[in-house]
Amino acid sequence: MDNLLGGARITYLGHATFRFVTPGDEQILIDPFLTDNPQTPEDLKQVGELDTMLITHGHFDHFADAIPVAQETGALVVANFEIFSYMQAKGIENGMPMQKGGTSQVGGIRVTPVHAFHSSSIAEEDGTIVYAGEPMGYVLEFESGFKLYHAGDTAVFGDMRLIGEIYRPDLALLPIGNQVVMSPFEAAHATRLLGVRHVVPIHYGTFPFLPGTPEEFQDHLSRIAPDAIVHVMQPGDDLAS
Repeated sequence: MDNLLGGARITYLGHATFRFVTPGDEQILIDPFLTDNPQTPEDLKQVGELDTMLITHGHFDHFADAIPVAQETGALVVANFEIFSYMQAKGIENGMPMQKGGTSQVGGIRVTPVHAFHSSSIAEEDGTIVYAGEPMGYVLEFESGFKLYHAGDTAVFGDMRLIGEIYRPDLALLPIGNQVVMSPFEAAHATRLLGVRHVVPIHYGTFPFLPGTPEEFQDHLSRIAPDAIVHVMQPGDDLAS
């Protein structure tokens, strides 16, 4: 695994939030849910220096800290056009809209948004629900050639096979929580379709409606994708090389 990462560092901040450090020491945050995230260690709730922030969709448990973090850090915010436009209206000027299937060089990484089966909206403080475009996952290619797939919130879908064939991710971060995302059973099939060797289960246990467990996931994988290696990360854990 050390050689696979090619000098990158991956830190799990809980739920679906991750911090990546590239081999060139760029700081990347995906799905900023920190302040009210019950899984995030207190000493990791403050972001500090940040170059890029990626947003998969607008639900609070992926977006809650997006505006304050963008204001504090000045990081480039990558999101779909609707979220990009929403943040521009809130005064966040350093943004970059992307849509599924496009690939752009963002600092030292290549970013490709891909499909996700879910919904996406932003809840205003007065309860108003704002449409936030289609949800996305991301394939990230680091300077070393290491490729990571963050699925965002999604169900399993057949075109995960295309994601595997076209982008060939080395590591997948897959939700397993059930009820509002893939169950462990479906996530095992997602692993099979992707043909990925290394997988980290995410988006489980944070709330009562996310009952899926890594143990269930591993049990299904042993039959559905037995060659895959599961890396169970606790909030605050690193994968590094």
